[in-house]
Amino acid sequence: MAGLSAQAKADFRVCNGTSDLVGVAIGYRAAEGWTTEGWWQVPGSSCATLIKGELSSRYYYLYAEDAGRGGRWGGPIDMCVADKEFKVVGVHDCFARGYQRMGFKEYDTGRQGSWMVQLTAGSGGGQSQSADSNTPKEPPAAPSGSAAPNKESAP
Repeated sequence: MAGLSAQAKADFRVCNGTSDLVGVAIGYRAAEGWTTEGWWQVPGSSCATLIKGELSSRYYYLYAEDAGRGGRWGGPIDMCVADKEFKVVGVHDCFARGYQRMGFKEYDTGRQGSWMVQLTAGSGGGQSQSADSNTPKEPPAAPSGSAAPNKESAP
């Protein structure tokens, strides 16, 4: 039993500090390119692990919606999402590929092995906004020729 003592887990976790159910999506750089995944349903006053194990990237992107009150936590970085559970590789041509485009907030983990985001009422950062240059940062060791997300026009 002594060998099963609590160890610090290396994960990317989101904690919901509101009383409402929150749907969460995450974006990150994977071997196959920019990837978004969702939806994790995080009940009020609880946490969910979005990425298990040691984090491999410096930058992660998060978007969340409050199912009860309709609030959003987001930012200026455009990535693709779907209505139902999804994993989307690539951030270009969201609409043409049958997805929606949402503004994600960037989190710079500083290459730490684990990270936790606390969602609280009033911390949502407002609705997704358009900006001139909405691209995720390239990791320092990004392979040449890799494309970062750009703005796209609605059809």
